Amino acid sequence: MLRIVAVTGMPGAGKSTAAQALVQRGWKRVVMGDVIRAETKRRGLEPDAKNTGDVMKLLRREYGEAAVADLCLKEIKKEGAEKVVVDGIRSMAEVDEFRKKAAVLLVAVHASPTRRYELLKERGRKDDPLTHNMFLQRDRRELGVGIGEAIALADETISNQHTSPDKLTAEMADVVGRWENVSD
Repeated sequence: MLRIVAVTGMPGAGKSTAAQALVQRGWKRVVMGDVIRAETKRRGLEPDAKNTGDVMKLLRREYGEAAVADLCLKEIKKEGAEKVVVDGIRSMAEVDEFRKKAAVLLVAVHASPTRRYELLKERGRKDDPLTHNMFLQRDRRELGVGIGEAIALADETISNQHTSPDKLTAEMADVVGRWENVSD
């Protein structure tokens, strides 16, 4: 049976770092933001913060709240993986869509706004906010599509407030290891 660890959290919380713990153990990683960036490029747009946000909202309007999850499921099916970590859950509709096809563990990664802003400035990805105002706008956009509900309803929560990347990945590995042992 397909197993999916669905990782949620506000931008910059450490989702990708946590997901790496599973990639290092042979899990396939699908990044929801990469799916949106690819769709943004496919539509002939620069994959910056504004355009990717607009395309994310447009996909949801055109195809429903689980549109990005559907695109990810196509990717997962194409890869044929049995263990997948999906990085970047933004709504319970997405989680529900994954649960139709797989056993799913929803894990939230949490960090304060101050910590997340610092981590995003360090990361320096093209669609990361350049100013604190852009950061706040992005947070509002993410909250507007339901990420707060996904975080609140997570099966497990991991803090990235006062920790190192190594400790964050170790905690993720522990959480998923316990889940695998229970669901076997």
